[in-house]
Amino acid sequence: MAEFWEEAFKDKREMWGQAPAKSTLLANEFFSRKGIENVLIPGIGYGRNAKPFLESGMSVTGIEISKTAIAIAKEHFGESLNIHYGSVTDMPYDHHSYDGIFCYGLIYLLDQAARHKLIEACYQQLAENGYMIFTAITKEASTYRQGTQIGKDRFEMFGGVTIFFYDRETIDREFGKFGLFEVTEVSENYPFYIIKCWKG
Repeated sequence: MAEFWEEAFKDKREMWGQAPAKSTLLANEFFSRKGIENVLIPGIGYGRNAKPFLESGMSVTGIEISKTAIAIAKEHFGESLNIHYGSVTDMPYDHHSYDGIFCYGLIYLLDQAARHKLIEACYQQLAENGYMIFTAITKEASTYRQGTQIGKDRFEMFGGVTIFFYDRETIDREFGKFGLFEVTEVSENYPFYIIKCWKG
């Protein structure tokens, strides 16, 4: 997986542009209302989704598996971003507790065991009364059932990327015991669920 993303970033550099995702803007608004001061972003990529949180005065720590993506992020943000190099499945990388955790466009790339490990690791690093927000691609996506099926609701496509497509039942099953309290939908390049959990 690391090699795949390293090549992807080398070929396309800033493949999603510099504008943050719509989900990120919504998460930033929510975190701002809740007084979140520090945010962990597993799978931070080259940092485009860090910008709104930084501009709102939050400190941001990321985790990223691509050294190329980290280098691009450093070009744009310098030392204002702290990024741990490695896989999100090897969390934690520090002993900090975070008021907010934002995980965009990552969870659905993992298999079931890795998804559970990521959710659990994020919840463990979440401070008391903290919030974590995940985005997950829905079964309404045009790519659902495309490519080669490798498991229930999981398909290989785009030259080797595996994608797991979520529905409400799966969200309840995977996030239910981690403070799940709200699921909304947002349309970006694909339809996504915005999944919110609270550690009370």
